[in-house]
Amino acid sequence: MAYKRTPAFQSARTARAWSRNQNNTRFMSNVALGPVAHTILVALMVVVIGLIYLGHATQVTNYDHQANRQEQKLAELDARRSELEVQNARQTALKNVKSSNVAKAMTSPSEVSYAE
Repeated sequence: MAYKRTPAFQSARTARAWSRNQNNTRFMSNVALGPVAHTILVALMVVVIGLIYLGHATQVTNYDHQANRQEQKLAELDARRSELEVQNARQTALKNVKSSNVAKAMTSPSEVSYAE
């Protein structure tokens, strides 16, 4: 079986002498891109990088919205807790008033009349 060299891979021996730590085969592409193709490729790469950036930016914004919702929920629960504390204080105060010695010594009125 004989090996045949393709034009894409040419030996570096033909161009220069052998030396240490250098490739002795070099790749030469048969496809040549013009300036318009290069410009389009660069523009596409910029668009892809921009889309990746926007994707990451929207993730950060989403986390910010979640944090704001949690803070609002926490504020609502704190307000509800303070309302319950006030309600508990009122009920406790009524129980204390009803069971006090002054309240026990009071008598209920025999007749009630209202001003017109």
